[in-house]
Amino acid sequence: MYDGFNRKINYLRISVTDRCNLRCVYCMPEEGVVPLRHSDILSYEEILEVVRAAVSMGIDKIRITGGEPLVRKGVINLIREISKLEGIHDLSMTTNGILLEEFAGQLKEAGLQRVNISLDSLDPVRYRQLTRGGDLDRVLLGIRASLKAGLTPVKINCVIERSPDEPDARSVMAYCQEQGLPVRFIRRMNLEKGDFGVVEGGDGGRCSHCNRLRLTANGRIKPCLFSDLEYDVRTLGPGEALKLAVLWKPASGTYSLSGKFYTTGG
Repeated sequence: MYDGFNRKINYLRISVTDRCNLRCVYCMPEEGVVPLRHSDILSYEEILEVVRAAVSMGIDKIRITGGEPLVRKGVINLIREISKLEGIHDLSMTTNGILLEEFAGQLKEAGLQRVNISLDSLDPVRYRQLTRGGDLDRVLLGIRASLKAGLTPVKINCVIERSPDEPDARSVMAYCQEQGLPVRFIRRMNLEKGDFGVVEGGDGGRCSHCNRLRLTANGRIKPCLFSDLEYDVRTLGPGEALKLAVLWKPASGTYSLSGKFYTTGG
């Protein structure tokens, strides 16, 4: 698929839940959020319908996100079913890592190829502050479990205020260099203000080369994270929603008053 700006669209990011076991300061308010109703969340069968339609149209890269995808019961089975589809060359997941020690082996067996793990500090106290209660040791154990299971490359996502020279970012960089892990520095974003930047060490934020669509937990195809454009797969059907998202994908991001990171993924 090519959009109106001759960008090849081959990447679909799928948010399977709006729920999370952390409350990171850049993603959720401290008091949490009102969760989506169960009936609003796409079933796994509906997600698979969207994936099948997307693959038939040229999508060959899938990433599972949240919220935190591993808090949704049965996500291993979803991975297994997606991995069976011909035409998918890259199947990955973005996770905070808290549950990876338990699930890394099962994810690999189900067909997941690799993981991106969020890690914003190597100071346990600072990590707990940034995530509002997270346990750094569990993340580090999750990273080790992922490497042991072969979910490689294990990539680290580190959110920064402005620069990788910040103390937390430097500690993450030192850890990644020691462990031989690639790291991506992601400037803290604000959807409503349209504040985003190029991901250092990754492809995000380069609008002229953007190849992705997003499926929200409640069934909207979004052509751009920083746009209010979205197309409901339940109302339009997966194929039509995907076609419209590609047709109207904007040249670059602006802002989004309706989007939330915990229902769309980063």
